[in-house]
Amino acid sequence: MKILANDGIARTGIDALEKEGFEVLTVKVAQEQLQNYINENEVAALLVRSATEVRKNLIDNCPSLRLIGRGGVGMDNIDVAYAKEKGLHVINTPAASSESVAELVFAHLFGGVRYLYDANRNMPLEGDSRFKQLKKSYGSGTELRGKTLGIIGFGRIGQATAKVALGVGMKVIYFDPFMEKTSVTLSFFDGQQIAFDLESRSKEQVLKDSDFITLHVPAQKEYVIGKKEFGLMKEGIGIVNAARGGVLDEVALIDALEKGKVSFAGLDVFESEPNPEIRILMHPNISLTPHIGAATGEAQDRIGIELATQITDLLKKN
Repeated sequence: MKILANDGIARTGIDALEKEGFEVLTVKVAQEQLQNYINENEVAALLVRSATEVRKNLIDNCPSLRLIGRGGVGMDNIDVAYAKEKGLHVINTPAASSESVAELVFAHLFGGVRYLYDANRNMPLEGDSRFKQLKKSYGSGTELRGKTLGIIGFGRIGQATAKVALGVGMKVIYFDPFMEKTSVTLSFFDGQQIAFDLESRSKEQVLKDSDFITLHVPAQKEYVIGKKEFGLMKEGIGIVNAARGGVLDEVALIDALEKGKVSFAGLDVFESEPNPEIRILMHPNISLTPHIGAATGEAQDRIGIELATQITDLLKKN
């Protein structure tokens, strides 16, 4: 059976699939050519990340397809319910990239409280001529330790982010309508563990009480954070979105940044991705990354292995 990994797959995943007798195709096929390619090659499984879309028309016109796999968590680029209705297996890898996304969130947070996003822009340009002035400009940073991190959405990635926060010495509060109570366990290098029992608060309470906010929710029909929500937050809050473009109102964000309500934002995802708005890209108080939350070697290895295991179980063992 042929498997098309249209958005790529780690070598570990390819090796695991080939060991089970699958033929893995890693050519990148343009969206408009995808239907023809799948049919000409009788592809049984299509693997995607966030770039390739798998909509009803593709599902209807590719009779050889038996499985659609998403290397990652969110599946808003796949018509999941329709695919299942048509008898296709639809899989993702919810556990594989949690730690990588959590670490990126903290890269934005650490960079935000010490102005690294702006210092790294200005030091190459003015570091030799305005060193003392830049030192003064960036010399009023704050520590994360002792501050409150509010997490909107407390699934695997939200919990992984909480673990980093607790390790840093932050207080963690969260809002999740589907997770009333949970226990988060920190595991250390020497085998020691510490468990923290946490309980969901109201969204309003999290917004009011947090020094920093991070979003970990799937794609929504409406904004999770908009003008109203910014109004509830503390003055000078920092916010990070490494979840999905469109859960954060970027127009309201710019307004909140301009008014000083938000001190900085860290964005890995964007409303108009893959063409972020120029006001977002050029804003001096936004830390930017190009949707790389799961883009670590370790995460991609785990994703590849997890996909290979599920595909083998579903297409060969059943």
